[in-house]
Amino acid sequence: MPDLLDANVLSRLVDGRAESEPDRLCLVFENGQLPPERLTSAHLAAQSNKLAHELRSAGLRKGDRVAVMLRNDPEFVYALVACSRLGLVAVPIDPRSRGEKLRYFISFAECVAALTADYVTVDETASEVLRQTDVRTYVLSTPEGRGQGLQPPRDWRSLNEVLEGPERADTGHHVEQLSDPFELSYTSGTTGDPKAIILTYERMPLYLAIPKAYFGYQPDDVPYTGLSLTHGNALVVTLLPAISGVVDHSVFSRRFTKTRLWDICIAHGCTMWSNLGGIASAIYGEPPSSKDHMHEVRVVVSAGMPRELWTPFEERFGVRILEWYGTMEGSAFAFKPPGVGPVGSFGKAPDILEMTIVDEDDQPVPAGTIGELVGRPAGGSARLEYFKNSAASDRKTRGGWMHTGDMCWRDADGWYFFAHRKEEGGIRRMGEFIPEGFVRRVVLDHPDVADVHVYGVPSRTGAPGESDLVVAVVVGHPEAFDARSLFERCGRLLERSHVPDYIQVVDELPKTASEKVQTRFLAAALDASAPGVYVRPSAAV
Repeated sequence: MPDLLDANVLSRLVDGRAESEPDRLCLVFENGQLPPERLTSAHLAAQSNKLAHELRSAGLRKGDRVAVMLRNDPEFVYALVACSRLGLVAVPIDPRSRGEKLRYFISFAECVAALTADYVTVDETASEVLRQTDVRTYVLSTPEGRGQGLQPPRDWRSLNEVLEGPERADTGHHVEQLSDPFELSYTSGTTGDPKAIILTYERMPLYLAIPKAYFGYQPDDVPYTGLSLTHGNALVVTLLPAISGVVDHSVFSRRFTKTRLWDICIAHGCTMWSNLGGIASAIYGEPPSSKDHMHEVRVVVSAGMPRELWTPFEERFGVRILEWYGTMEGSAFAFKPPGVGPVGSFGKAPDILEMTIVDEDDQPVPAGTIGELVGRPAGGSARLEYFKNSAASDRKTRGGWMHTGDMCWRDADGWYFFAHRKEEGGIRRMGEFIPEGFVRRVVLDHPDVADVHVYGVPSRTGAPGESDLVVAVVVGHPEAFDARSLFERCGRLLERSHVPDYIQVVDELPKTASEKVQTRFLAAALDASAPGVYVRPSAAV
């Protein structure tokens, strides 16, 4: 058991690396115009132990839950490792959360402490919730916050004082079995209150195997991400490979910025970066630049590359696409190595898992038929525990299969393709489902469009299951934007059923921490008479 724990418990991995290679660079946190913060293995271990010592001195005990409400700061990683040392359960929370949503995250998880930063507490609504929930709060003064003159509340413990203090006695390691939990991971909550997945250390063997065994990471690779550490993608694809020594080191940004991606990759010698949600579309929508080929990136590790952008993206930027699929609930994972299998597929499951497509009665469907993707361990049954929601856990794993909620299909050779989320039902117009990727590609190639999201709203005709098509766009100069030219472009290059009914100009696309566009906010704001909303001339009422 000790060897198994050493290989799979986060804090033990960190301490093992600190002992064997104390001066080896592990993580780099770039921060725009401010100096990057570089963490060696020894530094990561020491800082994490200081924080663990503080939390233990404050009375926290094994099993207590700690809200981690930070951007991609080094202190986020210290928090994960400190919690791992003490057997505490980290609860990552999007630092943009405010009001009742923030209250729900903290209260539902029954957090006893919170680690946050000046960029959160400067917002009075966030500070008020933290005070009302009565969690023991630690506040980080960040370099960018100090530059802006932000002052953390003085009645809360300074996280800086804890970490700048002297070395502390080793707290030891308090995780005793792989079934111990390490994190509560909130779902996106697209259809209701988010559920909290209890993640145990039993997940770690797969998480640690994915980068090397399935994605082909090399010892000299330098992965990069601007995805939030509150989401599992950044944990599995970028953080764990560096901590476990699979890659040279990893690079993080505080948050994703499309205009700086290639600058960061060039400056830090990154060889791969993570695509998720609408990132690839946003990058492709940027004007061509000499930087498109100045980087050393060889692979984009993608979870959602639009099929129509796939080959143009590879050709324009000189990269290869490694597409993959996974759920935080587990039991469903697939990948497609670069150059293997058909463009547009997210791959096949490895031998350790089984996946299939089922209909509404949970019966398998033939190749080419859209149904719900389900998965389970090979020869076993899917297991899942939502915090305080056993009924949802049972529904999700009925029949021993993990029901992903993703509507997919597979071809005759067993390659899987994504269609749409089950609750969204797809966008059906004029009797056919609209392939959003085609619309996205045409809209993105318009010179004024920087980013786009395609979605459907109930048809004005009232026909059951029919949708009107909306393209929400971010444009460079909204005051000069010519919506008619975009409608005309779509009319020339798309089938009639694919031409948008509405163009909705927005300042930015509302996204979750995992870069998923939150369609419901766009739909709620859609009003044909509102500024920035344009109705297709031929469809005007």
